[in-house]
Amino acid sequence: MFRTARADRTRRSSFRLRAAAGAAAGAFVLAGCSSGGDGPGEAAGGVPVVEKGKLTTCTHLPYPPFQFERDGKVVGFDVALVDLVAARLKVQQKILDTPFENFKTGAFLNSGECDLAAAGMTITEERLKNVDFSVPYFDATQAVLATRKSGVTSLADLKAKGKKLGAQSGTTGESYAEAQGFDPVAFESSDAVLNGLRTGQVDAVVIDYPVVQGWLKDPKNAAEFAVGQNIETGEQYGFSVKKGNGKLLAAIDKAITDAKADGTYKKLYEQWIGPLPQAAR
Repeated sequence: MFRTARADRTRRSSFRLRAAAGAAAGAFVLAGCSSGGDGPGEAAGGVPVVEKGKLTTCTHLPYPPFQFERDGKVVGFDVALVDLVAARLKVQQKILDTPFENFKTGAFLNSGECDLAAAGMTITEERLKNVDFSVPYFDATQAVLATRKSGVTSLADLKAKGKKLGAQSGTTGESYAEAQGFDPVAFESSDAVLNGLRTGQVDAVVIDYPVVQGWLKDPKNAAEFAVGQNIETGEQYGFSVKKGNGKLLAAIDKAITDAKADGTYKKLYEQWIGPLPQAAR
């Protein structure tokens, strides 16, 4: 989906709903098109939730290895971490697939559709104006992935050769590319980014490095594409909540810090992403 796909994104506002079959197992099934449920409630510790017995998470699928569908279930690093929060609150996690641009404004948090947002989302000053973020849970970098036949090894190379660059719309990768003087072709999802590269709509893309790592595990992708440049941008991911939702924010922060202290974070990181960097331990 290329630049003209921006107009199509409004259609995605009729988002898919996936209900948790069990917080600890991270199992989710297709459930319908509205939140339904028993209305607002309270989780353990007096934490307010938009649906009784649930911790409702807004995300944007797919974004492996953070959240994606496998065997009919939504799984990934973000999903596993939020399951820890749900277990602490004695509720089940439920996932709503929503347009990524809404995470900038906190729209679904403010409207009461979701309790938190988890979407491999970088903490930025712009986003902090609209939502509150948890403690960081992941240090991120960007990567340039190019077709091998393009001969591109960097953004400078891309510009010199007059090649086309793509990025996922609304992401820091897109913002970084624009700051470097590019007008990247905007794709609505990470799947669309990869498809744009595969079909020749673009010659290279800039996107989060863990996503690239996941793609290159497929031998077919590894034969066709190569990482041209790693970009250290100093980004950190966080989970977001509605501004002022201090009780939920505290529960999320506690779940993350405890998981890092007791080894659970390391186990989940290695399961979904790979070896844990020394600096993150």
